[in-house]
Amino acid sequence: MFDPKKLEQIAKQIQDAMPQPVKELGNDVEQKVRQVIQAQLGKLDVVSREEFDVQTQVLLRTRQKLTALEQKLEELESRLNDNADSKQD
Repeated sequence: MFDPKKLEQIAKQIQDAMPQPVKELGNDVEQKVRQVIQAQLGKLDVVSREEFDVQTQVLLRTRQKLTALEQKLEELESRLNDNADSKQD
């Protein structure tokens, strides 16, 4: 396997050896590509990772509360059925 540091050094040497207009062209292209990507991402209905994590936690707490409420409802229904059965006897 190649040493990543050696590859970085070689890439740096190649970049340093490039004529300035080629470097500027590369920088311009990179900047334009970033602008286009950012513009397209802005059009999408996406959220940040932080907001996603917050919403995941909210969903988890909501799911836990729902499970607890379902269990409580089952207990209440069971008691109600037991009371109804005992009154019929």
